[in-house]
Parts: sequence; C-alpha cells; structure tokens
Amino acid sequence: MKEALEPAKKRTRGLGAVTKIDTSRSKGPLLSSLSQPQGPTAAQKGPKKTGPRGCTAVGSVLKNQKLAPTAPAQKPVRKRPGKRPDWDLKGQLCDLTEELKCYREKTQKLDQENQGLQEQLKEAQEQAAALGTERNTLEGELASVRTQAEQCQQKLEALCARVLELEEWLGTKENLIQELQKEQLELQEERKALATRLEEQERRLQASEAALLSNESEVVCLRQKTAAQVTLLAEQGDRLHGLEMERRRLHNQLQELKGNIRVFCRVRPVLAGEPTPSPGFLLFPHGPAGPSDPPTRLSLSRSDDRRSTLTRAPAPTTRHDFSFDRVFPPGSKQEEVFEEISMLVQSALDGYPVCIFAYGQTGSGKTFTMEGRPGGDPQLEGLIPRAMRHLFSVAQEMSGQGWTYSFVASYVEIYNETVRDLLATGTRKGQGECEIRRARPGSEELTVTNARYVPVSCEREVEALLHLAHQNRAVARTAQNERSSRSHSVFQLQISGEHAARGLQCVAPLNLVDLAGSERLDPGLTLGPGERDRLRETQSINSSLSTLGLVIMALSNKESHVPYRNSKLTYLLQNSLGGSAKMLMFVNISPLEENVSESLNSLRFASKVNQCVIGTAQANKK
Repeated sequence: MKEALEPAKKRTRGLGAVTKIDTSRSKGPLLSSLSQPQGPTAAQKGPKKTGPRGCTAVGSVLKNQKLAPTAPAQKPVRKRPGKRPDWDLKGQLCDLTEELKCYREKTQKLDQENQGLQEQLKEAQEQAAALGTERNTLEGELASVRTQAEQCQQKLEALCARVLELEEWLGTKENLIQELQKEQLELQEERKALATRLEEQERRLQASEAALLSNESEVVCLRQKTAAQVTLLAEQGDRLHGLEMERRRLHNQLQELKGNIRVFCRVRPVLAGEPTPSPGFLLFPHGPAGPSDPPTRLSLSRSDDRRSTLTRAPAPTTRHDFSFDRVFPPGSKQEEVFEEISMLVQSALDGYPVCIFAYGQTGSGKTFTMEGRPGGDPQLEGLIPRAMRHLFSVAQEMSGQGWTYSFVASYVEIYNETVRDLLATGTRKGQGECEIRRARPGSEELTVTNARYVPVSCEREVEALLHLAHQNRAVARTAQNERSSRSHSVFQLQISGEHAARGLQCVAPLNLVDLAGSERLDPGLTLGPGERDRLRETQSINSSLSTLGLVIMALSNKESHVPYRNSKLTYLLQNSLGGSAKMLMFVNISPLEENVSESLNSLRFASKVNQCVIGTAQANKK
C-alpha cells in the first residue's frame, strides 16, 4: 500500500501540491483515514494566492475536478466479547479471522479507491500540463497586454494632455461664444434700430420720390433757365471783357491827356524846432475853378540882402512863379497824395510801364513821400505800401473776370555809380557787385545780377522788404540832415497778368524811385578827410541827376541817341522812361527860407521836365 501511494506522492510534490501522505502510521488508521469521506479541498474552499507564476497544477485540478466520492469505511459492529481466556484459542482465532476478513474487505475497497484516485491523478496531471501550456500562452499574452497597457498609458497621458489643451481651447471658445452671444444681442438690438431707421428712411424715400416726381418738371424748367443763364453769362462775360478793354483804353487816353510825363510839387510842413517862414514866402494860388479846384501853381518870394549902390535902398523882393500838374501844400496828407497817382498805378496793372520819382534836396521829404514813416501808423504810409495794397486789391477783383496776376519785387540802390542789393541777407551781402544785364539775348528786359527777386502776394511781405531795405541803405550825416540818403533807391515791381480763357497776357514794371539829395556843392568848402567822401557822393549824385534830365530832354526832342548808359540810374530805368512808358516826378521842397536857393534849383529842374512831351504810351501785351 505504501509503495502504491509513493509515486502519487512524488508526482503531487513535483506539481507543487501541499497535501502529504503519512505512511509511518499503522495500516489501520491509514485505511480508516482514507476510507473517510473527503471534504472540500483547499482549492474548493476558495482561490488560493498564487506565486509569480499563478496557481499550482494540483490546485487547478482540485479546483476544476471533484474526486469521486467513496463509501465511508464502516467498522464491523460487533460486540467485542470480553477478553477470552488464554485457553480459548479457538475463540481468539475466530475473532482474528473475522477481524482479518474485515480488514481484507477494507483493503479491497481502498485499492479500488486508490485506483480511482490514480486515474483522477493522471487526468489531473494531463490537465496540469494543458494548464501549463495555457499558462505560458497567457504569460505571453500578459506580456503583450502589459506592453499594450504601457502604450495605452502613454496614449492616455497624451490624451490627457490633449484633453487639458482641448479644455483650455474649449474655455476660450466658450468665452468667445459668450462674447459673440453678447455681440449678437447687441447686433440684434442694432438690427432692430436699423430696421426702424430703414422703415423711416423708406417712408422718407417714398416722400422724396414723390417730391422728385413733382420736381422733375421744375428741373426741366430750371435746366432751360440755366442754359439761358449760361448763354447770358457768356454774353455778359464778353461784354464785361469788352468793357474792361474799353476801360483800359479810356483810362490810358485819360492819362495821355494828362501827359505821359507829369510833375507834381509837394512842400513838406515845418517841423518842430524849425523857424516859421514869413507869410509871403510861399503862396499857393487857387486853380481856375476857384478854391475848390486843387492848386497847380506855386509862388516863391526871394529877398536879396544886397542894397542898391546908388540909393542904398534894399533890393526889391523877387517873385518866382511855377506851374505843375498838381501842387500839394504842407498840409496835404499821404492819402491825398496817393489818390492823385492811383490811376497811374492802375496803368501799371493794365500793362503800361510806370516810373515815379521823388526829387529834391536832402530833408525835403522824399523818403517820407515814397516809404512813409516807420511805426505802423496807416496815416503815415508812403506811396510804395499804398501802391502795393491797391495792386493786390484790384488783382483780387480782377480774378473774378478770369485774370491771374503775379508780382515779383526787388529793391536796389545806386551809390557812387555802384548797384547794391538792399534785400541782401546773410552771406548774400558779400556776393560781389551787382551788374545790370539783359535778361536773355535779344530781350529788352533788364535784370540786376546778384540781386534778390522776391515774389510777393500780401502787404506783410512788402512791409518786411521795406524794413530790410531801410536798414541796408547807405546814409550819412550832412549839413541839411542828420541822416541823409546818399544813394538812389529803386523799388521795382514786375507785374505779370494772364487771362487763360482768352489767351491774353500783359507784363509791365512799376518803378518807385527815391532819388538822392540834389543839393549843390559849396565852392568855398574846405575839404577834410570826411568831406572828400561827401564830395565824391555829391558829384556822383549830381552827375546821375543831370543824366536823368538829359535823357528826358532827348526823349522829348525825339533824338536818335538817348544817353541811357551815362548813368546806372537811367540805364536801369530805360524801359520805363521811353515813349511807351508813363512817368511822374515828385519835386519835394523845403518850406524854410534858408533853403530857398536849393528849392529854386529843384523847381527849375522840375519845370524843365514838365515841359517835355513823350510819345503815346503802348501797353505791353502778348
């Protein structure tokens, strides 16, 4: 029995079984233990914790397959007789025989049971082998599943990160959706407001369409009227242009009737601190029409201190009478003087060269007549600023008739027969002497090299130029004036007009000249270092003034040669002195008796000029 159970014991140990068979006991208890009914095994009680490889094969067999139940071994029930006497061997033998019989039956049953258990063990081993194979397969699958699990874990982590990213994106989109919803609500409200406005506009459009339909007939009528107005406007434009041309012709004819060369005499008032002249020294007889007629004559009385050699009586007073185109007494205002020459300034705008001189001795008021007195008082403005204001105003009015005007100003002085630019600033002052040249070959227009030609369009620009020229002009102290101009200053304004629609152009210069003092030299003057410079200045001034008189006389006599080039002054102004120009000379005299000699010289020179007659003026038109 022990040998029969030993192989099963070894096999179960090899499979990791936990049940051991104890063969050291007696046969009786062993058989009795085996013959007892088998209770639930360890595998049947519940799943047993496995090692790293899982459950054992025997456990799997016991779990999956139940052993065949065996009938429990029953001890023979007999009443053991009391101990037989030693002498009753036959009875003892019978008892042992019966007991042996019982043990044999038990042995037979145990053998059968052992055989069944061996078969079950064999089946269990086969199942264990199959389960081992299955376990190996499952272990491979488990490794694969673990690999997949790791990959899935990585994917899961990536998906988690993606989920977080998507959650953030979703949060952003939700915020955007909320904003869009708010915007949608606002747009809906705006749409409602627009719908309301649209309805209102539609109603207004319907009303407008109705009004448009009613106005179409008026539009047709207005178009007809407009066409008629355009035709009438064109006719009026032609008529206005004709009237403007007629105005220019009549204006020029009026100026010619007055004389293309005119001479005005102006007597300055007595200044503070100067002696009052005697009552009969200067007289201004009335005009032919009486006191209301502007004066045109001047009487100057001169008394001689010499006495008669025979009677020793004082010499009689000599009276000198002069007649000019207009005489301005000492009380005449600047505005009154300009009104008399405004028509001549208008001729320059119409295309006729115009030249206005201020002639006289030092201190007779020439610069005041031409430039006025600095300080900004409008009542004291001279001819230059007033003429510029008049030109700008008229040019603005003429722009409504299609005329466009441009003005370019220059301001030079002629000092000792040297031309200097009075508008030079900064480094331009040292650019060298200015020269008088023709603008281009074959042209009659003259220009001054190294001189500034400044476009002007308003009064402020002209005021700035006058201020600059006043600072740059050459002056010196003389016997007649603390600050005497020792040069001829020439303000030139080039006027260019164009009527683009009719293809008309006119170009003319306006020259406003402040001549230097015309006093004569004192023959008994002692020449010192400073007087020599004054002598050269006076000689140069008198020479240029004499040349101016000769040029005017030559033009009046229509001589073949006119000495323009004998003086820089006449050479610069030659285009404004000829037969196609209009010229006006202001002779300025002092009211003081002490200056009577110089006043008579100035009046005599002006009278000679006033007797000259220059040919008919012609406009410079293109």
